[in-house]
Amino acid sequence: MRNIVRTLVATSAALLLTTVMGLVQPAQAQAHSSCSVRWGSLPKTGATTTPAPIFDVRAGRHTCFDRLVIDVAGRVTDAYNVRYVPAVVAEGSGIVVPLRGGAALAVEVNAPGYDSWTGAITYRYQDPDELINVTGFRTFRQVAHGGSFEGYTIIGVGVRARLPFRVFVLPGPGSGNQRLVVDVAHRW
Repeated sequence: MRNIVRTLVATSAALLLTTVMGLVQPAQAQAHSSCSVRWGSLPKTGATTTPAPIFDVRAGRHTCFDRLVIDVAGRVTDAYNVRYVPAVVAEGSGIVVPLRGGAALAVEVNAPGYDSWTGAITYRYQDPDELINVTGFRTFRQVAHGGSFEGYTIIGVGVRARLPFRVFVLPGPGSGNQRLVVDVAHRW
């Protein structure tokens, strides 16, 4: 009788393990497929400009993409032009901004890095070639400042390869401010 009980327990345990293993594999496949994107790699643009200045640039790592965030002290709704380019060129000077990576993403914000009325700098950084430390990011290789001139600011993003990206605007941080968000997928 004990042998029959042991056999039933062992069989039930094996059946339960097989069932659980079968459930785990589809969940892993679902996690992998949830990173599929349909953003594309063509330019994303808005036509307006804003006198509201940039006051911060930051980046973050996510499961399926790397994110660049540009904080603007005011509205930025359609004041951007984000596109892959052969080389990012600095605002005003036309000097090429060297970037690491297999592709260069130009993020032009139609907003200055200074107060339009007083000329006071609103966005301060330590090193224009390394605005943000992106060591360990899957897609970003470098984020560099390309200058701010006549109400436009350019930020160059060195990307691992030409990958899909999306651009959108969110409210905040703070009241009345907006942030321009650029997500670049880890894969097609």
